[in-house]
Parts: sequence; structure tokens; C-alpha cells
Amino acid sequence: METEEDFAGTIVDDEEVYANGGDIQLQRHRPVISGEQLDIEAYAALYAGRTKISRLLFIAEECGVPSMQMEALRMAYDEIKKGENTQLFREVVAKIDGRLGPNYGPDNSWSDAVDRRAESRKEKLESELTAYRTNLIKESIRMGYNDFGDFYYAHGQLGEAFKSYVRTRDYCTTAKHITSMCLNAILVSIEMGQFVHVASYVSKAEQSQDSLDPVVIAKLRCAAGLAYLEGKKYKLAARKFLETGPELGNHYNEVIAPQDVATYGSLCALATFDRAELKSKVIDNVNFRNFLELVPEVRELINDFYTSHYASCLEYLGNLKANLMLDIHLHDHVETLYQQIRSKALIQYTLPYVSVDLHMMANAFKTTISGLEKELEALITNDQIQARIDSHNKILYARHADQRNGTFQRVLQTGGEFEREVRSMLLRANLIKHDYNLKASRKL
Repeated sequence: METEEDFAGTIVDDEEVYANGGDIQLQRHRPVISGEQLDIEAYAALYAGRTKISRLLFIAEECGVPSMQMEALRMAYDEIKKGENTQLFREVVAKIDGRLGPNYGPDNSWSDAVDRRAESRKEKLESELTAYRTNLIKESIRMGYNDFGDFYYAHGQLGEAFKSYVRTRDYCTTAKHITSMCLNAILVSIEMGQFVHVASYVSKAEQSQDSLDPVVIAKLRCAAGLAYLEGKKYKLAARKFLETGPELGNHYNEVIAPQDVATYGSLCALATFDRAELKSKVIDNVNFRNFLELVPEVRELINDFYTSHYASCLEYLGNLKANLMLDIHLHDHVETLYQQIRSKALIQYTLPYVSVDLHMMANAFKTTISGLEKELEALITNDQIQARIDSHNKILYARHADQRNGTFQRVLQTGGEFEREVRSMLLRANLIKHDYNLKASRKL
């Protein structure tokens, strides 16, 4: 998937226009995505719960900009104090290390009060669960374990939370209960990075399709998409994100925002879909269009890639990259996806032509001649481009198959198939003529 957009306010010469696959009249002058720093406050507002804190801490760790790091830590500090995770609070205080002043230092009185309430709450939950198990009331036992899962999740004990949620499975009496258990297990598994469990519980939840409402289905699609993304199965990830319904809205912001669905789905689709799939499953996808409207940069990027405006696509991708590297789920995959998208663009660029001027192609892809030659060499070696390079004249010549020889081969193949069919027909006719089938059945 490449990024889009021509340079606003700049003059585009004829060669670049031709290289981009359009004419002067059709050149679009839209503003390129700004390379400004990520607006942390606006970004954090898209999320809720533990993932909001995790994303802020990830930005603080990876951004490399002191001012951005301090802003992310400050927001994480404030968000943690709204909850009960004292262990995470102490970790953030250690990272701040007094750099934000006395108002963002250790708060022992708050931590002690939260810990005391937690201990009291835990004792109460244990006594209630013991009573429920004594009375053998399945629904009460299920709720007891569920409350324990909520308790451990709120205090950052994700392993214990997962165990408690899973234990409710034996006491679920309806399909809705099983779905709730699966969603809780999925949430904790995503936080722990255990995406094998995510895929497993998505599959379990989908077994009872009749009891799933559109919002739950959308959540499961997103969770499955994240699992495939983590497993580097980008085409499957793209399909799941593209299947996500607009009902998702902000109902799953404890895991993913609608903007993420658009970005993840589009990048994975650009990296793995062919031209026909990109048109039918992304550009013409009415449901997914609702997500793309939230991220116009990505929407325009897809359109430019599809219409072969590669210079603007690459410009867009370059501007998006810095912020994508700060995404907690996508950062490990950005380089791979970008390389696959660029390779697809190179292949798609060369397909219509018998020969291509490497100078013009290098200009379209914003690279040097030598760099472009190396990329093309790799694609030719992997049989992704059927061509040869004239290094002296800097021209790429397509190697088209021998049409005459190919026609002869197809004729011979068709003749062989016809001969086999005729022989089979003659054999069947002789069997019927000599009443062979009837005699065989009588013997039985």
C-alpha cells in the first residue's frame, strides 16, 4: 500500500506526470500528510482503559523526543491514578524520575490506600466465592470468578485475571455467557501479547454465531485481525479488518480504535492484495469506507496506489512512517509491509510496458538509478518481474513468453486431452455393447 499525494504548490514536469501514470490535466494537487509530531492528547483520547496507558508508555519509550516522552508519561501518570494498578504506578514514577516536578512523584498515601482497599476487596470476593461454591449455584459461581477476573485485571495481575475468566467456562449456561467469557479472555490475552490464545478464543466465540450481535462480531473480527497481524499473516489480517462492520464504533476502544482498523486493514491489503482485490474489497467496500473516512490520508493513499500515482503514494508512506512506528501493534511490521508495498508498486509499474526508462522510473519512485537496479534485480531473481536490465543504457526490457511456442504447447495439450476422452468413450460404448455391467451385477 503506498502512500499518496502529489506535492501541493509545486510544478510537476511532463516526465514525472508520465511516470506517475497520468496526464497533466488529471494531476491532483492535494496537501501531503504533514510530518508533524504525533498529537499525543488526541491520540490517547481514542482509547480507554489499560491499552491507553500501554500505548502512552510505548510512545514514551520509542519516540526519542524528550518533550513527547514527558507528555506521554504525564498523561500515563494521570490515567493510572484513575485506576487501582499501584505496581504500574510505581514503574511510571520511576520512569518520570522527578522530571515533571513534585506533582508527578511518588504518592505513597494513595498507593497504600489503594492496596488496603484491594486487600479488603479480595477477602470479600474470596468469602463470597466460597459461599457460592458451597451452595453449588452455577450462575453465582460464574459471577464470582468473573468478579475475581475483573479485580485482578484492574490491579494489573493479568495472568490471574486470565485464569479467573477461563474458570467461568465450566459454569456458563448460555451462549451469551460463553461469548462474554471469550471476550474477557481475548482482552487479557491481547494485553499479555498471547495472540495464540486470542485466535483460540475468537474461534470459540464464533461457534455460536446465532447469539452474536453485530458489535460482538465486529470485536471478534478486530481481535482475529490483530492475531493474524502479530503472526505476520498479513493477507488474512487484511480480510478480517475489512470484514469489520461499522457497528464497531468506539465500543472496543479498550483494544483498538476505528482509525486503527482503517490503517491496519489498508496497509495489509496494499501489501498482499492484487489489483482486482484492492478494487473490490477495499475501494468498493461500503462498510470499510466508513473507517477510511476517519483517516483521509490512508484513503487517498489507497486511491493513488490503485491509480498508479506512485510518487505521491511513496511520499505519503514516508510521512506516515514516523507515527506508525509508535503504534504498539504495528511497529514491528512497518518495515516489512512497506517493503512489500514498494515491491508491488515496482511490479505494477513495469507490467504494461515492453521497455521502461530507468531514469524516469527512479524519478517516480524517488530513488537513485543504482538503488532501483538493485531492487529490480531482486524482483527478477525471485521471478516476480519477467524482465532483463540493460545496465549500459539504463533500460528495463520485458521478457515476454514465446507466443508461437506457447500456442503449439496448448494445441498439443488439447489434442492429448481429446484423445483420452475419445478412448474413454469408446471403452464405455464397448462395455455397454457387450452387456458387461449387467453380467457383473448378476454375479453379485
